[in-house]
Amino acid sequence: MRLSETLSAETIRSGLRTQFVGQEVHYWPVIDSTNEKLKRLADEGAPEGILAIADQQVAGRGRMDRKWIAPAGSSLLMSLLFRPTFLAATQAQQLTMICSLAAADAVEEITGLCPDLKWPNDLLLSGKKLAGVLTELGFAGDVLSWVIVGVGLNVNLDFTAQALHRDWPELAQTAISLSMAVGGRPVPRLQLLHSYLADVEARYTALRVGHGPHQEWAARLATLGQEVCVDTPDGAYRGVAQGVDETGAILLRQPDGRVTRILAGDVTHQARGKK
Repeated sequence: MRLSETLSAETIRSGLRTQFVGQEVHYWPVIDSTNEKLKRLADEGAPEGILAIADQQVAGRGRMDRKWIAPAGSSLLMSLLFRPTFLAATQAQQLTMICSLAAADAVEEITGLCPDLKWPNDLLLSGKKLAGVLTELGFAGDVLSWVIVGVGLNVNLDFTAQALHRDWPELAQTAISLSMAVGGRPVPRLQLLHSYLADVEARYTALRVGHGPHQEWAARLATLGQEVCVDTPDGAYRGVAQGVDETGAILLRQPDGRVTRILAGDVTHQARGKK
């Protein structure tokens, strides 16, 4: 199922359509976590736009510290560094929004598939997880110093294959890849990556001059209108997801009619379709 292509700093830079996003590339065949590597570079003063990317992560993680399963050469495992001095810390979720939208647009451009977004940070196809986004913040005192957005996108792997199914049988029910969605043919990772980076730069440039992604992101959220359960450190909340505010918080209408604002949590859709 894999496409014969090589990821490297040279092959990535050779096809870029950007001015600064991804122009500096740090590539590893195997690494613990691209987010962790980029956090160290950020603390050392690295400029924004740097791309950290790997063919395999041995300590990759998603939200709630879940492990991200991705065999070598099968996925896009990458992180970008931003230094959004024009944003307050409460606005940092807008970078999650632009990267989620850029990933969805890249998938549509290269494959014709149109993923849904799931609050707060997943891409879905046919209700299954295609990609996850993990955003982390760094501060200098009380001031936002950097934001790192990591993306794990399932490209050329089959979660029903014997080796994966033996070790992680639950993934066949919950996860999907692009190659699975297009009938088993391989999907070019480099083209996806170049499309993603170009879209991120365009959206980030727009954000700098005040054109935020909130409305477009909200319109793409499959979560809105759904009956959901949101697990948070303060407990679980159930209700209908009726909206999201500009900070990225979900507005949950509970059975008693109260609307609760939740900034972070893990969502389970309780019903299919819109309410």
